[in-house]
Amino acid sequence: MHKQIRRMGIGLVIAFVLLFAQLNYVQFFAAGKIASNRSNPRALIREYSIKRGDILSLNGKQLATSVATKGRLKYRRTYPMGELFGHVTGYYSINYGPSRIESSYNDHLLGDSGVVSIQDIEDRFTDSEEQGNRVRLTIHTALQQAAATALGDERGAVVALEPSTGEVLAMWSNPSFDPEPLASHSPKQQKQAWRALEPASPTSPLVNIATSRGYPPGSTFKVVTVAAALESGRYQPDSRFPDPDELELPQTDDTLTNFTNRACTGAGSIDLFTALEISCDTTFGKIGLELPDEVHETAEGFGFNQQVPFDVRTEVSSYPEIPDDRKPERAKAAIGQQDVVATPLQMALVAAGIANDGEVLRPRLVREVIDPTGGIVENYEPEVFSEAISPQTAEQVTEMMVAAVASGTGTAAQISGVKVAGKTGTAQTVEGANPHTWFIAFAPADDPQIAIAVIVEHGGSFGSEATGGAVAAPIARQVMLAHRQLSEEW
Repeated sequence: MHKQIRRMGIGLVIAFVLLFAQLNYVQFFAAGKIASNRSNPRALIREYSIKRGDILSLNGKQLATSVATKGRLKYRRTYPMGELFGHVTGYYSINYGPSRIESSYNDHLLGDSGVVSIQDIEDRFTDSEEQGNRVRLTIHTALQQAAATALGDERGAVVALEPSTGEVLAMWSNPSFDPEPLASHSPKQQKQAWRALEPASPTSPLVNIATSRGYPPGSTFKVVTVAAALESGRYQPDSRFPDPDELELPQTDDTLTNFTNRACTGAGSIDLFTALEISCDTTFGKIGLELPDEVHETAEGFGFNQQVPFDVRTEVSSYPEIPDDRKPERAKAAIGQQDVVATPLQMALVAAGIANDGEVLRPRLVREVIDPTGGIVENYEPEVFSEAISPQTAEQVTEMMVAAVASGTGTAAQISGVKVAGKTGTAQTVEGANPHTWFIAFAPADDPQIAIAVIVEHGGSFGSEATGGAVAAPIARQVMLAHRQLSEEW
């Protein structure tokens, strides 16, 4: 009997210890996690009782704002400009949580950034409604609309940056989506909208092509390869190369041919300057074979193979290290093919880095955070991301890119009275599919105010006849012209 009582006593002590431990865990260690869990009704009601701060365009237009309701959830999120900024603002959804700027600046928008403002103190003493901070972006609505209009119905993306600051001037991806149905307080409406967007599909409108989809960059990558050649000290713009009908590749019977399937000039040789101007594949394939490490290093200097710091999640662009037993791949990688993958944001950074004397600035979508009284909580200054190439090399590559627009493959991007530096790209994809078309550029070439990257998937309406010069360059030109009208700098 005493033995049984002792066992029962020990069991009760253990149970009390476990209960005590569990209560302490819930009270002190898990309290924050439980309180912030979106499936916790109290947490949800508390969060939606705060008037979430607006997301504003550079010119002060409301892109996301909170409106009062008569339900238990006091405020509902609305998006006055709809799909034009869907991939920038993201959504704020009861069922699916926040995304994009709504996610990465969530604490600021809820007024919970750790910075105590005069408004916070006033709210605590007067029991006023809580308000979040406003987030002001770097994008002007007129330039975003210009990018959307220029791309039209084509599936693709436009990314424009200010080279000297890294600020995003426009970032448009088509197809886009309207975030508002996802912010509905009706679970049925939210789910219907979510299903309609086919989130599991690789072609879902939820996918931001500008930042979250990688493509072979094609001949736009040649600006990286030519920069590596110049940085190596082994070549100058007037260095000459053989100009064969096709480049014989080592370790194989395969050859690399030009886009025209013949020699680039027919003169027997070609200089490096002209090779970029007219986009000669055999020249850059040869550089890839001779300088594989230099090309790889220069690519990484521009942001390949690393997570670029940005206000929203981005896909990593890649330029692989290719071993000695696969040398033919080095030639193809040097012309932006093989396993080279780049997002439109990455290629915009390449253009911006060359425009900015070889210095790549960290890209930014947000200029400042403003509290409800108008005080500045955060003001984001330009920040150097990397020094990709020397100013001398950047100047030489710029001259080549100017020639490419003036008399080479990018003439469709010409702007009267302005020097435009650019490079076309026509990237082969899987066998039987039409090529992707690219264009990167900056202008004015002698005082760059905008750097841009454009991609149109599978040549868009041009199909198999598509080239970067015919399809993507005119789109870039329209956006640059729109920026010129908005800016007083050029």
